[in-house]
Amino acid sequence: MTRTDGAYQALRADILGGRLVPGERLKFPDLSERYRVSVGATREALTRLAGEGLVTTKAHQGYLVRPLSHEDLADLTTARVEVESLVLKLSVLEGDMRWEADAVAAHHLLERTPFRDPADPDHPSDEWSAAHAAFHIALLAGCRNRRLLDTAKALRQEAELYLQWSVSFGNEPERDLPAEHRALLDAAIAREPDHAQELLRDHIAHTAQLLISCALDEPNAAEADIE
Repeated sequence: MTRTDGAYQALRADILGGRLVPGERLKFPDLSERYRVSVGATREALTRLAGEGLVTTKAHQGYLVRPLSHEDLADLTTARVEVESLVLKLSVLEGDMRWEADAVAAHHLLERTPFRDPADPDHPSDEWSAAHAAFHIALLAGCRNRRLLDTAKALRQEAELYLQWSVSFGNEPERDLPAEHRALLDAAIAREPDHAQELLRDHIAHTAQLLISCALDEPNAAEADIE
């Protein structure tokens, strides 16, 4: 692993783990000292994270952790509902036995990974977040259209930041999140593309509604379409 790779992974983990907050300025000297790497390595790491949607740039401020807003979440959710559900449908239709095995293995790991870290109870644990992302990516991986698959992965990556900053995510008394994941896996393995697609649409929209209800700013008109 290069120093740039190390800085990228550490910075990414700190963003998704809530240790660097949305909207926070990311200054080269501070980051270089924090991760003990050169300014050049820091710049390359930030460029990679900007490509993933976790970091953005703003005039006169430089790099920032991606700010969160209702409007952005509404746009992101609309895109995910359409693109990611289509990719899952294609994955179920096109995935081979290896894809099935990888999806089952990813779900097995997700089921057995603790959701909360006692040291940071307000956010999902880094390990659970990684297992959760890996499970969803495994479900999508059977799709043979690389452009659609890459787009779906990028949209999911952006959504992870919102999940980390919802203190209610995973705490809804009437929602069984593990059961939703199990149902997605079962529909995929049973080769039920339409059912899997519908389950994922509901899964994405339900989570988005929760995040919107917990956000600080007021919803805009676009969010009324998310059910």
